[in-house]
Amino acid sequence: MLAKVGIAGFEDWQLTALSGGQFQRVLLARALLGRPDILMLDEPTQGLDQSGVAGFYQLLEEVRQDLGCAVLLVSHDLHVVMSTSDRVICLNGHICCKGTPTMVSAAPEYRALFGVGTHGTMALYQHKHDEHCDHDHTDEEHDYG
Repeated sequence: MLAKVGIAGFEDWQLTALSGGQFQRVLLARALLGRPDILMLDEPTQGLDQSGVAGFYQLLEEVRQDLGCAVLLVSHDLHVVMSTSDRVICLNGHICCKGTPTMVSAAPEYRALFGVGTHGTMALYQHKHDEHCDHDHTDEEHDYG
C-alpha cells in the first residue's frame, strides 16, 4: 500500500521523521489495507502546502477509482472540495445546504457564509470550462466559493 500511495521505501522510517505529506500518505495506506467500501477522512491535507494538497487530492481520486470506494471527506479547503466532489454538504452548526457543487455554491445560505457574510474577505468566483481548460470535469460550468 505504501507504493500505491507514492511512498515506497519508507517502510522502516519512524513516523516522526516523515514530512506532513508523507505522514498523511502513511495514514492513507493504513486505511486502505482493509480495502474499505468507504474511506472517511477528516482534514487529511491539514499542514500541507499547495502542491502537497493538490497531490493528495489527485491521489484520493486515483484510490477512489482503483478501489471503487466512496470517499467521505471533511475539509475547510473550499476551492478543492468544490472542484473535486460529486456531492457537498455545507455545515455551519447545522446543514446549511447540500447537493452538487454547483447547487451548493448557488445556495443563498452558502453565499451568505462565503460571499456577503465574509464582508469581502472570501471571493466567490466562477470557473468556466473552455477549450483552454485542462481540468477533467463533467459539468460545463462551476460556481465556486
